[in-house]
Amino acid sequence: MSVHDLPAVNATLNGLSAVFLTLGFIFIKRGNKIAHRNCMITAFGTSVIFLACYLTYHTTVRTVTHFVDPAWFRPIYLTILLTHTLLAVVIVPLILMTLNRARKQNFEAHKKVARWTWPLWLYVSVTGVVIYLLLYQIFPQK
Repeated sequence: MSVHDLPAVNATLNGLSAVFLTLGFIFIKRGNKIAHRNCMITAFGTSVIFLACYLTYHTTVRTVTHFVDPAWFRPIYLTILLTHTLLAVVIVPLILMTLNRARKQNFEAHKKVARWTWPLWLYVSVTGVVIYLLLYQIFPQK
Protein backbone atom coordinates (compact mmCIF):
# COMPACT_ATOMS: atom_id res chain seq x y z
CA MET A 1 0.00 0.00 0.00
CA SER A 2 1.25 3.47 -0.85
CA VAL A 3 0.21 6.96 0.13
CA HIS A 4 -1.80 7.13 -3.10
CA ASP A 5 -4.12 4.44 -1.73
CA LEU A 6 -5.12 6.66 1.19
CA PRO A 7 -8.12 8.35 -0.51
CA ALA A 8 -9.77 4.93 -0.82
CA VAL A 9 -8.79 4.11 2.77
CA ASN A 10 -10.24 7.43 3.90
CA ALA A 11 -13.52 6.78 2.09
CA THR A 12 -13.69 3.34 3.73
CA LEU A 13 -13.06 4.84 7.16
CA ASN A 14 -15.76 7.46 6.57
CA GLY A 15 -18.15 4.74 5.47
CA LEU A 16 -17.38 2.67 8.55
CA SER A 17 -17.92 5.70 10.75
CA ALA A 18 -21.35 6.23 9.13
CA VAL A 19 -22.24 2.57 9.73
CA PHE A 20 -21.27 2.76 13.42
CA LEU A 21 -23.10 6.07 13.84
CA THR A 22 -26.24 4.55 12.36
CA LEU A 23 -25.98 1.42 14.48
CA GLY A 24 -25.36 3.55 17.58
CA PHE A 25 -28.52 5.53 16.84
CA ILE A 26 -30.54 2.34 16.39
CA PHE A 27 -29.17 0.85 19.60
CA ILE A 28 -29.96 3.90 21.75
CA LYS A 29 -33.49 4.07 20.31
CA ARG A 30 -33.91 0.42 21.37
CA GLY A 31 -32.53 1.20 24.83
CA ASN A 32 -29.32 -0.77 24.40
CA LYS A 33 -26.94 1.71 26.04
CA ILE A 34 -23.88 -0.57 26.04
CA ALA A 35 -24.12 -1.34 22.31
CA HIS A 36 -24.77 2.38 21.67
CA ARG A 37 -21.67 3.36 23.66
CA ASN A 38 -19.53 0.77 21.87
CA CYS A 39 -20.69 1.90 18.43
CA MET A 40 -20.14 5.57 19.19
CA ILE A 41 -16.65 4.93 20.58
CA THR A 42 -15.87 2.87 17.47
CA ALA A 43 -17.21 5.65 15.22
CA PHE A 44 -14.96 8.09 17.08
CA GLY A 45 -11.94 5.81 16.74
CA THR A 46 -12.63 5.31 13.05
CA SER A 47 -12.88 9.08 12.59
CA VAL A 48 -9.60 9.65 14.43
CA ILE A 49 -7.85 7.09 12.19
CA PHE A 50 -9.44 8.82 9.18
CA LEU A 51 -8.08 12.19 10.30
CA ALA A 52 -4.58 10.75 10.71
CA CYS A 53 -4.70 9.18 7.22
CA TYR A 54 -6.18 12.35 5.70
CA LEU A 55 -3.45 14.54 7.18
CA THR A 56 -0.78 12.03 6.16
CA TYR A 57 -2.04 12.02 2.58
CA HIS A 58 -2.28 15.79 2.25
CA THR A 59 1.05 16.53 3.91
CA THR A 60 2.79 13.88 1.80
CA VAL A 61 1.18 14.36 -1.62
CA ARG A 62 0.84 18.16 -1.37
CA THR A 63 -1.38 18.40 -4.42
CA VAL A 64 -5.06 19.15 -4.58
CA THR A 65 -7.18 17.44 -7.18
CA HIS A 66 -9.46 20.02 -8.78
CA PHE A 67 -12.88 18.98 -10.01
CA VAL A 68 -13.07 20.21 -13.61
CA ASP A 69 -15.01 17.69 -15.71
CA PRO A 70 -17.86 17.53 -16.29
CA ALA A 71 -18.25 21.27 -15.98
CA TRP A 72 -22.02 21.03 -15.46
CA PHE A 73 -21.50 18.98 -12.27
CA ARG A 74 -18.75 21.16 -10.80
CA PRO A 75 -21.13 23.51 -8.88
CA ILE A 76 -22.87 20.51 -7.34
CA TYR A 77 -19.54 18.94 -6.36
CA LEU A 78 -18.26 22.21 -4.89
CA THR A 79 -21.46 22.64 -2.86
CA ILE A 80 -21.06 19.15 -1.41
CA LEU A 81 -17.36 19.78 -0.75
CA LEU A 82 -17.99 23.16 0.89
CA THR A 83 -20.70 21.89 3.24
CA HIS A 84 -18.63 18.80 4.04
CA THR A 85 -15.52 20.85 4.84
CA LEU A 86 -17.29 23.48 6.95
CA LEU A 87 -19.20 20.89 8.94
CA ALA A 88 -16.06 18.75 9.37
CA VAL A 89 -14.51 21.70 11.22
CA VAL A 90 -17.64 22.39 13.26
CA ILE A 91 -18.21 18.77 14.19
CA VAL A 92 -14.89 18.17 15.98
CA PRO A 93 -15.67 20.23 19.11
CA LEU A 94 -19.25 18.95 19.09
CA ILE A 95 -18.05 15.34 19.04
CA LEU A 96 -15.61 15.99 21.88
CA MET A 97 -18.30 17.77 23.92
CA THR A 98 -20.82 15.01 23.33
CA LEU A 99 -18.39 12.23 24.24
CA ASN A 100 -17.18 14.13 27.31
CA ARG A 101 -20.72 14.60 28.61
CA ALA A 102 -21.38 10.88 28.17
CA ARG A 103 -18.08 10.03 29.85
CA LYS A 104 -19.11 12.16 32.84
CA GLN A 105 -22.50 10.41 32.78
CA ASN A 106 -24.26 13.75 32.29
CA PHE A 107 -26.77 12.12 29.99
CA GLU A 108 -29.32 14.94 29.86
CA ALA A 109 -26.66 17.39 28.63
CA HIS A 110 -25.26 14.61 26.41
CA LYS A 111 -28.63 14.13 24.70
CA LYS A 112 -29.08 17.87 24.13
CA VAL A 113 -25.83 18.22 22.18
CA ALA A 114 -26.03 14.75 20.59
CA ARG A 115 -29.23 15.85 18.80
CA TRP A 116 -26.99 18.21 16.81
CA THR A 117 -23.79 16.21 16.79
CA TRP A 118 -25.17 12.94 15.41
CA PRO A 119 -26.79 14.22 12.19
CA LEU A 120 -23.89 16.56 11.41
CA TRP A 121 -21.32 13.81 12.04
CA LEU A 122 -23.31 11.40 9.88
CA TYR A 123 -23.53 14.01 7.11
CA VAL A 124 -19.77 14.58 7.19
CA SER A 125 -19.09 10.83 7.12
CA VAL A 126 -21.47 10.15 4.23
CA THR A 127 -20.40 13.15 2.17
CA GLY A 128 -16.78 12.09 2.65
CA VAL A 129 -17.62 8.87 0.82
CA VAL A 130 -19.63 10.78 -1.82
CA ILE A 131 -16.72 13.16 -2.47
CA TYR A 132 -14.32 10.24 -2.92
CA LEU A 133 -16.72 8.50 -5.32
CA LEU A 134 -17.26 11.66 -7.36
CA LEU A 135 -13.60 12.65 -7.51
CA TYR A 136 -11.97 9.25 -8.02
CA GLN A 137 -14.59 6.84 -9.34
CA ILE A 138 -17.55 8.50 -11.07
CA PHE A 139 -15.79 11.53 -12.58
CA PRO A 140 -12.06 10.78 -12.24
CA GLN A 141 -10.09 13.98 -12.73
CA LYS A 142 -6.93 14.05 -14.84
